[in-house]
Formats: sequence, structure tokens, C-alpha cells
Amino acid sequence: MATIQADVTLVGGGIMSATLAMLLQRLDPGLQIVMLEQLPEVALESTAALHNAGTGHAGYCELNYTPADSHGAIDIRRALEINAAFELSLQFWSHLVESEAGKLQPESFINRVPHLSAVWGENNIAYLQARYQALQQHHLFSGMEWSSERTTLEQWMPLLMTGRAAEPRLAATRVNHGADVNFGAITRAMITLLQRSPNFQLLTHTRVQDVRRRTGHAARWHLTARRLAGNGETLQIDTPFVFLGAGGSALHLLQKSAIPEAEGYGGFPVSGQWLICQNPQLVQRHHAKVYSLAPVGAPPMSVPHLDTRIVDGKPCLLFGPYAGFTTRFLKHGSRLDLVKSVRPHNLKSLLGAGRHNLELTTYLVKEALQSPRQRLQALASFLPEVQAEDWQLAHAGKRVQIIKRCQHKWGKLEFGTEIVAAADGSLAALLGASPGASVSVKTMLDVIQRCFAPQLAAGWSARLKQMIPSYGESLIDDAELAARVRQQTLDTLKLV
Repeated sequence: MATIQADVTLVGGGIMSATLAMLLQRLDPGLQIVMLEQLPEVALESTAALHNAGTGHAGYCELNYTPADSHGAIDIRRALEINAAFELSLQFWSHLVESEAGKLQPESFINRVPHLSAVWGENNIAYLQARYQALQQHHLFSGMEWSSERTTLEQWMPLLMTGRAAEPRLAATRVNHGADVNFGAITRAMITLLQRSPNFQLLTHTRVQDVRRRTGHAARWHLTARRLAGNGETLQIDTPFVFLGAGGSALHLLQKSAIPEAEGYGGFPVSGQWLICQNPQLVQRHHAKVYSLAPVGAPPMSVPHLDTRIVDGKPCLLFGPYAGFTTRFLKHGSRLDLVKSVRPHNLKSLLGAGRHNLELTTYLVKEALQSPRQRLQALASFLPEVQAEDWQLAHAGKRVQIIKRCQHKWGKLEFGTEIVAAADGSLAALLGASPGASVSVKTMLDVIQRCFAPQLAAGWSARLKQMIPSYGESLIDDAELAARVRQQTLDTLKLV
């Protein structure tokens, strides 16, 4: 049995843990940081390129971020928040590209792919136009374009317009500086940079089995882990700070920590599948991410979209995702994950959320039972001349949506991400899913603000400002600042 002393212990080798480690290492290079990952390599679960949409969620094309009320008025607040958060990620990635003096090439993890929203039918077109008018008035979305003219739409998305009938009429919006992000690539790049430091240790093939406060030391944690390769050695990690960024497994580990802040939390797992096209003749005719409206009753992660993806330099097309019901919390997880997450303190939350989301469960089961023909029918609404032989089915990553206490319904299901932290700031866990990876920098800054407040006051804030120029200011409120930092990141990351 080996004992490891660490200042910071990160459980999970995905985009969130890598981002937090990179931020902390640049804020204090002397920190002893240990990262634990149960798989043979990092970034193999939800962070992997084909396990997520790679959209760089910016609110440009995701219609679920701009709901309409009963009078047709569009609420753009969520879109503004998501956009401002994604801009923080772009700033930090730009800092890494610039500080590494040519060693980190932006095209290795991010490429310009326009973001479009496309709808058909007069009611949906009216909604999209109202959305465009509301967003376009704000400086963060002033570059958005609108069209219902067929000739323009044929230029924006020629593959979708080929063979399409005149009715129902189609309309779309476009933001030309949208991005496709390979979150797996940027995660591996950050961890490679971290490994240059003798103060960073990555342990793959290592599963954390227990997380407990150290006896007699309330502000320190004792983690028990087992090596899954070799002789199966048991490790003991002694640390004053733990971040649980292990995707769906974060909930299980958070429950083992027994912090009172975790009470009432549960998880609702959702699976996903893609149709993938690698036919060069089709791939070269589509260069965009085109989002539409989700079917009634579908979760936000099921918004249908046809995406250009660039994975390790090779373009392909993805359509989906097709959601489904699962009991696994990770793609490489156990069928018992959902059952094992049930505790006396969250049973009421789970029952309440289940009672009020029966239609969602039914929808997910139906999705999981879809035939290949039914999947192609959904794709045909985007591509009228779809050919089955051009598309292959692939599995996306698992998503565990948040279930939490709710006063009036016992429990509620939430779509988003949330940090659950101990009151003393010694442990933090990330729960939830989309927009997830896209806002990883904003989310990890929130962790630092909640868990490292004394260090921020003692000088870290100034260092963060050097890495992220808009840190501490509002891109939503300050148009001049937003324009300046956006131009800098677009230039640095070659998105123009």
C-alpha cells in the first residue's frame, strides 16, 4: 500500500479536471497536483470527440436556450449567459496558444464551423424570426444573420437544400464565426503541458473507491484508490482539496464523501447515439452545424442537429443525437449505477422527479427502441435525399442529468451543470451535463472562487486577469470589452 500527499486531488481525466488543473498550476506552480483516471487514457468518456456534439455551445444555434413565453416573447437571458461563458473558454485557450509559442496549434482542437438554426413551418419560422430580432439587438449576437430566401439558404447549407420541396418553407439564422471543438484534443494537450511539471502526477487505470474526511482533520480528505493494472496496488491519498470531475461517477463519490450539501441529489442517466457519415462527396458539401427544434417531450440533449466535425484533422458529419434510456452513469459503467445511487436522503427527490417526468421516460424508451428505418426518417427531415449506406450508427457518451430537492414537487429534474461544494471549500463536485465542456473554464473559475477565496484575495485574481482579460467583468454589459476580447480570440484561434 502506497501513500500519496497532494495539495490538490482531481478525480477524473476529462475536460473539467484538466481545466481546473491547468488553471491552478498556472496560478501556483508549486501546488502538488494528482489526477486519477480509471480508464487507460484520459478523455475517453464524455470528453471524447465523438461522445459529444463538439459545438462549443455559445447560444448561437441552440434553440432550447431561448424559450418563448405564451405571448411569443423570447427570453434571451440564458443564451447571453452561455455565450459569455463560452467566451471565457476561448480566452483561456487563446492564452495557452500564445503562451506556448507555437507548441499548441489551435487547429488541433478548434476550427471555424458556422452555427446555424434552421426550422420549417410558419409557426416555427415566426419563432425563429422573433428569436433573431431579440438576439441581434445585443452586442454579443450582433453578427447573426437571418434568411428565408432559398438562394441564400442554398449557399449556407447546400446539402440540406438539395431535393427539398418548396413547402414547407424553410428559414435559418447563421453566425459565421462559430466553432467545432475537439474537447478530447484540448484535454490531452492541457494534460501534456501539465506533465512537464514535476509537481503534477497522472495516475490512469486507477479507480477511486472511497472519499472520506480524515479522522481528526476535518479540512483534509483521505481517498482510497486501487490500481486496475499490474498487481492491483491500493493507494491512499491524503489531500486538503478534492475535485470530483468523474462524469456520472461524480455522484457516487459525492455521496461517499457524506458532506451535508450533497443530500437530496440524485441522477437521471440518458444515453445517446449518432449517425455518422464519412463519405467525402457528402462531407465536402456541408460545412456547418445546423440545429433545429426538439420534438415535444424530448430532453434538451435530443435537439436534432447535423454537424460538421473535424476529428484529428479529418472532417465527417454527425446527425442526432438519438436519446435513449439507460441505467449506466458512464459509457464504461455498470448497469447497476442508477440503483447504487439511491439513498434514503434522495429517495424523495427521485420519486418526485420520476412522477413528474413519466412522459420523458416513455419518450426515451421509445427512442432506444427505434429501428434503423425510423432513425433515417428523422435524418430525412434534414437531408431529403438521404441514402442509408452513407451513414453508420455510433454510440455517444452517457449524460447524468441532475435530480435535486424541490419544495413543491419533492424533487425536480434539471438540465444543466451544477457545482456542489462543501461549506469549507475542501471538496467540490461537478454534476449534470450540457453545456458542460463548452463552459468548462467558467465552471472551474466558479470552483476556484468558492474553494480558494483566500488565494484569490492574495493575488490570484490579478493572475487570472492576465490569462482571461475579461475576468471579473461582464461581457454581457460591456460592449467594448466584448468586442475587443472576441476579436483577439478569433484571431488567435484562427476562427476568422
